[in-house]
Amino acid sequence: MHRQRVIGGLILLAAIVIAALLIFLRGGPEEKPPEENIPLVQAQPLEIKSGNLMVQGAGTVRAREELTLSAEVAGKLVYVNPNLREGQSVARGATLFRIDTADYRNAVQTAQADVASQNVAVMEAREEVSLARAELERFQQRGASSNAYASVDSSDYAARILPPDMLTKGQDMKGQGTNGQPGNTATPTNGLATREPQLQSARAALRRAQAGLSDAQTALKRTTVRAPFSGVVRSEDIALGSYVTPGQSLGTMVGTADFEAVIPLSESEAALIPALWRLGSNRIEASVYSDYGGTRYRWQAFVDRANSVLNPQTRTIDVFLRIPNPLRGGAPAVTQKEGQKSAGASGAPPLFVGSFVEAEITGRALDEYAVLPLAALRPGNQIWLVREGRLRIVNVDILQRTDKEALIETAGLGEKPVVILGALKTATDGQQVRIAADRKTASSKTKPGKSKTKATRSGADKAP
Repeated sequence: MHRQRVIGGLILLAAIVIAALLIFLRGGPEEKPPEENIPLVQAQPLEIKSGNLMVQGAGTVRAREELTLSAEVAGKLVYVNPNLREGQSVARGATLFRIDTADYRNAVQTAQADVASQNVAVMEAREEVSLARAELERFQQRGASSNAYASVDSSDYAARILPPDMLTKGQDMKGQGTNGQPGNTATPTNGLATREPQLQSARAALRRAQAGLSDAQTALKRTTVRAPFSGVVRSEDIALGSYVTPGQSLGTMVGTADFEAVIPLSESEAALIPALWRLGSNRIEASVYSDYGGTRYRWQAFVDRANSVLNPQTRTIDVFLRIPNPLRGGAPAVTQKEGQKSAGASGAPPLFVGSFVEAEITGRALDEYAVLPLAALRPGNQIWLVREGRLRIVNVDILQRTDKEALIETAGLGEKPVVILGALKTATDGQQVRIAADRKTASSKTKPGKSKTKATRSGADKAP
């Protein structure tokens, strides 16, 4: 029994010694430097370009020329062009409709008869003037002799000019001037003596008849209405045999030689277009884009004019782009997918009136500017750049902003700028950041490693 107690005491003592040794010999905890919480960000290099800025905008296409079809004279329609239907094309000079000409031909004939009658009246008046002048000349020759007035009686034509008693009195007064002094006193004559007023009246009546003939001929011409330009019928309300009156609306027609697109721009965007307010001989090129059937098409255009009055609703400047030959069909503006047939000129659609289009206008030339993704633009026109692993906050000047990107000045960006796209909870100038590798790059780097591991494993399996 005593032996067992001794053995137990020795075991307990050995355990205490071992525990003491373990406590005495144990080392302190391994010290590690604190891990820095460096945020991971998505970033990409900025694209630096040079040359002309392309001022982008969007607007609506409208007809440059549009008119309302109506008749200038009244009558029954005896002919209507078969193409005068909504959506049909009409060539320039084509007869649109014709009004019954019977009444207007009769009016022309009546006016021609009036002109002929007035020509005869003018001839008669002209002959009467010649006779009156001859008679007056004989009367003057008769007054030159001493007994010139002895043969004058009331039936003589000269008596209509001056009565015989006045002629005799004039003879007694002949050779006497004022206060009985000798002199030459002219005897006044009646203005109707030469029949000139009657001739003028006949000529005025002839001009009035000629004007009536011109009106009748014009009305006859207006019975046929022709297309003033090549265009498309937008609407029509006309039927053969119906009676029309002057000014009655019979339809509308739009010209197809040129369309125009109204592009509203802000003042800052309009300032990027050189010589916008002094077009003159300077032609500012532009392009118009429209989507049709999943394909983007392009039409060549140019700046026609700019509105000097701000739009009261949007406070923008309306720039009008002129689009020649809009029905010719646009050219595909994007590359088709591999294996898909490219749309040719024959399959290209026309530009439709009323369609919404995007436009690019050639702006001023710059030596250098940067294309910034819109996701990288921060409030206050700030961007976050990565320089030597640290975040830098930079204020930028925006030249133009669209729905996808912004064009900015390169001042303050430095060489080969890299911009942060994603958001950070907190961003301070100078903080360290890590750039996440591109997924495509990471996947391309991972694939060779995976294949190498598989080859190693397959080789290990074959090993004995």
